[in-house]
Amino acid sequence: MMKTPINSTVKALLELQEEGKSATLLGIGPMSGNLLQASIELARDYDFPLMFIASRNQVDMDELGGGYVNGWNQHTFVKAIEEMAKTTGFDGLYYVCRDHGGPWQRDKERNDHLPVDEAMALGKKSYLADIEAGFDLLMIDPTKDPFEVGKVIPLETVIERTVDLIEYCEKERIARNLPEIGYEVGTEETNGGLTSTDIYENFILRLQEELGKRGLPMPTFIVGQTGTLVRKTDQVGQFNFENAYELAKMAKKYGVGLKEHNGDYLDDVTLLEHIPSQITATNVAPQYGTEETRAYLKLANVEQKLKEYGLIETPSNIRDVMLVHAIKSERWRKWMVGDQTKLTVDEITKDDELSASILDIAGHYTFNNDEVKKEIHALYDNLSKVSIDGQRFVVEHIKRPIRDYVECYNLKGSTSRIMNKLKK
Repeated sequence: MMKTPINSTVKALLELQEEGKSATLLGIGPMSGNLLQASIELARDYDFPLMFIASRNQVDMDELGGGYVNGWNQHTFVKAIEEMAKTTGFDGLYYVCRDHGGPWQRDKERNDHLPVDEAMALGKKSYLADIEAGFDLLMIDPTKDPFEVGKVIPLETVIERTVDLIEYCEKERIARNLPEIGYEVGTEETNGGLTSTDIYENFILRLQEELGKRGLPMPTFIVGQTGTLVRKTDQVGQFNFENAYELAKMAKKYGVGLKEHNGDYLDDVTLLEHIPSQITATNVAPQYGTEETRAYLKLANVEQKLKEYGLIETPSNIRDVMLVHAIKSERWRKWMVGDQTKLTVDEITKDDELSASILDIAGHYTFNNDEVKKEIHALYDNLSKVSIDGQRFVVEHIKRPIRDYVECYNLKGSTSRIMNKLKK
């Protein structure tokens, strides 16, 4: 059976908003196999569509450096989702999505200051692999220009590159006779992002004009700034209901859904505001990786107690091994604030409180490291001797924050509501 295109799902949700039966979709950053399992089991039990949103650093072609999540490339990522759906008995809707695709979206490409033509060519190469692997949604994001650091990239430049990339993707998709895919455009950046309704509408109108000239489809989502911002393991932004509502209305006028990024660590009050503000979808990623890290550390604490009780002999060294590799990754720098972005390894290792903070932030970047995987297996083996299923605990621990979003975003039963709307 052919999958319902994501564009159709979003249009159904926009119509359901008028009937008070809508939901806010949840875009889940795929941090691990455990997170896939947790998400798919919840979608199966609560009947809602899944969106897995993978950045190029997380999932990409092997020849471009692969991804830090399970070493997945586009094809192995899609296969992992398919296999998990089969294993868990999930036959509902799920969408494989590219988050922040395009030029300079791999850290190395940006740090190497690749010239425009080369960066665009690599972005296109990555998109082609997405298309051939069967991705359902591509985010077109040409806003990470290393030559414009600290500056606002001109809107016309963003539109020109966006349309160029969409045209390329559509041409390659059609040439391969593949089903329609959706596109996501815009940026969540607070500096020069799509924050006001005037800038937002101007962007939509210019995009509509340029896409129309080339016979290209309008995007499924346009990202808008709702005030959310993640630093360390906290939501440090201030959700702006009025702005979100106005942006959502503006997007809807053009048949497009408003997409919110940086939706991690939101409190219940803010989560509940999402339905009346008519935000169509939210992206959440680092929070779920942090929850998995915390699950391992809780199990490690249990291990230590079991050693004290004489029930196991040799506990794993999961915490210390994860910490070493988390610090070495240096990926925590993007989540820090102020001078903490310049911390050295020595400064971190000498400070217990700082070390714990870095592990909390960046533990998930180490899950695919061989030494870390060895310690996780040792941890599970030790706990199994006293009838504790460590892997099941980790999966259930990850489910907790996802379930909060599912409940507050009115996602329960939303697949059925969407399909009934599409049948009419």
